[in-house]
Amino acid sequence: MNHDPEIVVGNPGPPGLDPLPRPLRDPKPMLDRVIHEWGGHQDFWVYGYGSLIWRPDFDFAERRPARVHGWHRALKMWSRVNRGTPENPGLVFGLLSGGSCRGMAFRIPQSDALETLGRLWLREMPTGVYDPRWLDCVTPGGTVRALAFTLSRRSPNFTGELSDARYREIFSSAVGRYGTSLDYAQQTLQELQRHAIHDAALARLIKLAAEEVAAGTDGGGAAMRLYNESPSNSDQEPS
Repeated sequence: MNHDPEIVVGNPGPPGLDPLPRPLRDPKPMLDRVIHEWGGHQDFWVYGYGSLIWRPDFDFAERRPARVHGWHRALKMWSRVNRGTPENPGLVFGLLSGGSCRGMAFRIPQSDALETLGRLWLREMPTGVYDPRWLDCVTPGGTVRALAFTLSRRSPNFTGELSDARYREIFSSAVGRYGTSLDYAQQTLQELQRHAIHDAALARLIKLAAEEVAAGTDGGGAAMRLYNESPSNSDQEPS
């Protein structure tokens, strides 16, 4: 999941912070559909491909390396709150159709499922940006059917193709309430590597940022300092 989307529908957010964007669509019917499809009679699985891998924010009974076919992880989703602003949006991951993706599958006990789904919806679906889908995940213990948050290329939050120069610009300037896009991408890459998951596309993007630092910029540090010095954000801790 991407796992750093804009949070909390119908809520201006914590005091002192900028208002959150209006929902793209009502997320409640999608939650009702997922609960109906799950059925409520067994544990359920969640597939993580971004920040859910390193910050799941829910209890789980089991975690397995997992691969999905027909989808791939891509840093091609605009973030206008958590990793950027409406004027200078940052980036977070989406799960786009095509290719394959290695991530982690989390098993949630049946007794905790409804509470966990509610928390996931507050985190991932307040603006209704994702398309929740049940995907077959191949794991060392067999194939499991897991809930994944996918991104449509028709979504207004889909970036389309970005040039290397645009990625460098975003990495060096975009920052939101939870930090920079670069920090988010680096944390994800580090956690993937810790689980022996190689993501060549993400590693290449991080290398672009390293080249920017070598060229004399600070890879988003100046933007982060400006954000932290803002009176409305000085007390906000990163997620």
